[in-house]
Amino acid sequence: MFALVDCNNFYASCQRVFEPHLLGKPVVILSNNDGCVIARSNEAKALGIPMGAPAFEYKKLFEEQQVFVYSSNYALYGDMSSRVMNLLANFSPEIEVYSIDEAFLKCKGFEHYDLESYGKQMQRTVTKGTGIPISVGFAPTKALAKVANKIAKKFPDRTQSVYVIDTEDKRIKALKWTKIEDVWGIGRRHAKRLKRLNITNAYQFTELPDAWVRKEMAVVGLRLKRELEGKPSLDLEKISVKKTIATTRSFEKMHSKLPDIAERVATFTAACAEKLRRQNSHCNLIMVFIHTNGFRQDQPQYSRNIVIQTDFPTNSTIELNHYAQIGLKAIFKEGYQYKKAGVVVMGLTPNEQTQLSLFDAANPKHLPLMAVVDRLNRSYGTNKVKFASQSLGRQWKMRQEKLSPRYTTSFAEIIQIKL
Repeated sequence: MFALVDCNNFYASCQRVFEPHLLGKPVVILSNNDGCVIARSNEAKALGIPMGAPAFEYKKLFEEQQVFVYSSNYALYGDMSSRVMNLLANFSPEIEVYSIDEAFLKCKGFEHYDLESYGKQMQRTVTKGTGIPISVGFAPTKALAKVANKIAKKFPDRTQSVYVIDTEDKRIKALKWTKIEDVWGIGRRHAKRLKRLNITNAYQFTELPDAWVRKEMAVVGLRLKRELEGKPSLDLEKISVKKTIATTRSFEKMHSKLPDIAERVATFTAACAEKLRRQNSHCNLIMVFIHTNGFRQDQPQYSRNIVIQTDFPTNSTIELNHYAQIGLKAIFKEGYQYKKAGVVVMGLTPNEQTQLSLFDAANPKHLPLMAVVDRLNRSYGTNKVKFASQSLGRQWKMRQEKLSPRYTTSFAEIIQIKL
């Protein structure tokens, strides 16, 4: 059996842990630069606030309905996620952290367990340890566990947010209830195609011939069909390193001068290089892009990217920024108001498998230097040590006008109790 544990309205729940007055109140979380809604409490959903709603368009509704609005607090959410996952790891030796608020647990050898009681024990442990409410779905496969979790979350009064698919009748009933567009692994394009064939729920999908599914949806679709039939085809995935690493941001205001954008690109490159070193990788390609504000049709528009191959695999901030600046100068054009830029490192290889050129090689002094920079920034805070290409006195920050304190990761912002 597999269990899928999902934190209920995770971002909103994190805010409620430290601000109990938010319980029962509508809460929304905004994206980078406070652009649009990326998370909602159930109360906010009931008001008709959709995912992706532009914050400026719903500002009046937020005020009229007394909606509590917060900027994304990734430091808080990431730390709370780690705490939840560490507690869940006590319930099974095999766990796959699927996303910041979801995890699969493999329940091997649990044949004689009362899984419903076990799921409720998970709930008590996580809620007591973190304050985060969770829903738990048990089933013979990962895809069915997703369905079970959705039922647990949809009908909390009847399921107490724990649901077990452990019989054929339950499986069929659950699949008939699940809309085809809600099936894990079926995208929008496949959902539209299946609906044209009058396939509207997951059970009807399992009734399709294997040959048709294999032809039209490849082996991935066939694997999903077998999962929904209760035949395990997907195991827990091992933690793997990223194949690309990107750092992109919209500017807090538009910029037209190369030095301003060059500083921003240098900062993005430093972030990518630090992530490369953290996962013990080098890169062989670096892409830089810039573009104007597509929403300002009253201004001339321009968008361009460039990919540069490095002379040798590297994760040195100094070397990567050298290539990034060459790329930026190649694509930058005067006369435009730029709103966004980004850096993407690609062609990643493990440190121990680095293949050097006969005539070009990385500077051996960079390795210990980068290690010291990373150690200082981990100890004293991000960007305490910068490179000369970055603005030393200027902190580039996203617009986060409604940012809550980082209660669990900063002593300066720790929760205060008034006696």
